[in-house]
Amino acid sequence: MRKVIVSVVTAALLGTAGLMAETSANVTSKAVKSAKAEAESGKLKVVDEAVSAVLLTQSVLDTLDKNDIEKAKSQLEKAIGKLEIVLAHKSAPALLPIDSVITATEYMGDLKSVKETLSTVKKLLATGKVQEARRLLDTLQSEIDIVTVSLPLISYPQALRLSARYLNEGKTKEARDILQMALDTLVKSETVIPLPLLKAQALIEAAGKVAKSDKKQALKHLDAAKKELKIAEALGYTSGSDTTYKMLDDAIEAVEKEIRGKNRAEKLFEELINKLKEFKEKALKTVESKKSS
Repeated sequence: MRKVIVSVVTAALLGTAGLMAETSANVTSKAVKSAKAEAESGKLKVVDEAVSAVLLTQSVLDTLDKNDIEKAKSQLEKAIGKLEIVLAHKSAPALLPIDSVITATEYMGDLKSVKETLSTVKKLLATGKVQEARRLLDTLQSEIDIVTVSLPLISYPQALRLSARYLNEGKTKEARDILQMALDTLVKSETVIPLPLLKAQALIEAAGKVAKSDKKQALKHLDAAKKELKIAEALGYTSGSDTTYKMLDDAIEAVEKEIRGKNRAEKLFEELINKLKEFKEKALKTVESKKSS
């Protein structure tokens, strides 16, 4: 398993483009490299004032712990001022990204190794060796994970203002509780993008480009795409699409048959790529949760 972690301020959702190369290995390698690069470069603009406001919120709590009320008031005023700048923008989103981490984990094994690992996991679980099973399951990933922390612009500024009012009224405990609640409203969203699906799309698009000029290589690309889809299925990457893995496999076989015959597969390639794109888009998993400080 190969793992790369890229820290960025924030990140945008990504896709992949079909790549043409001499071998299927080159196609998949470049597809993954392109996806990682796109994740790193596709950054959303993060508003520095919003980041500062969150950091100041934590500073206020630390200052209150030291019972320095006046300093806490000053820090809180600064935090509110930072958010006023953000709110002044007409295009300010309801959820404003303030931080993000991109993790790319590529599974380097084949379908056989996935099945063997799953079999071992089942045996470990049957004998109560849960942690050993968990560590093995952690190796069964081939994905790009985008974890983004966002600030809710509707509730967060209001919470800071209420806390400031409590401080001015001498209600330190209430002010502290409100600030902690505000930090707990930060939203963490995690998007999971399966790499085998990215690879399969790149391989199919590459096959379409060389189907006329290099029939043999096109068939190799398609065979590799089928293997990637089987790995994706074995790793448990599901999709909300009406298309199934079986339907994608059948569609690839139809293209292969046409290439071996009259080789008029342009329309079949187009339909297959569209099906896979739709399948891939609906396989992206985004989970949101509140982020405790």
